[in-house]
Amino acid sequence: MNAQAPTRCVLDTNIVLDLWVFDEPKAAALRTRVETGISGWIATAAMREELARVLAYPQIVKRLTARALPADTVLAHFDRLAHLQPDAPKAPYACKDADDQKFIDLAVQHTAALHSKDAQVLCMKKRLERCGVTLNPVDEHSLGRVV
Repeated sequence: MNAQAPTRCVLDTNIVLDLWVFDEPKAAALRTRVETGISGWIATAAMREELARVLAYPQIVKRLTARALPADTVLAHFDRLAHLQPDAPKAPYACKDADDQKFIDLAVQHTAALHSKDAQVLCMKKRLERCGVTLNPVDEHSLGRVV
C-alpha cells in the first residue's frame, strides 16, 4: 500500500469517545493516524447526531467535567477530522443492534476499516470481511496496537 494514500476508516461512537473523551492509551495510535490524515475518517450526519446525544449522557458529562473538556470540543474534532458522506445503503448483513448498522453500512459502502468495541459488531467480523471491511485492523508499525 502506498504510505501516502490515506486509508478510509469508520469510527463508532465509543471509539470516538475513547479518542477524545477518555484519552484511552490503547487508542493513541489510531488518534494519531486520524489527526495526521494517515487514516481518512469518514462519517455521516447521523453519526455526528449520535455523538452529540451521547456527549449529553450523565456519565459522559461527568467525565467531560472532570477533564474540563467541553462537549463542543469533542464535536469540533468530529467537524474538523471527519469527512462527511451521505447515508449509505443497507449492507448485505444486519447488526442485531440497529444503532450500529449505520457504521457497518458506511464501512461496507466505502470498503473502509471499521473501528468498534461493540459486541454486536465484533461478532460480525467474518461477514464484514466478505464485504471487504476489516474490523479493528492492527497496524504493524504500532507494535500490534489496534488502529
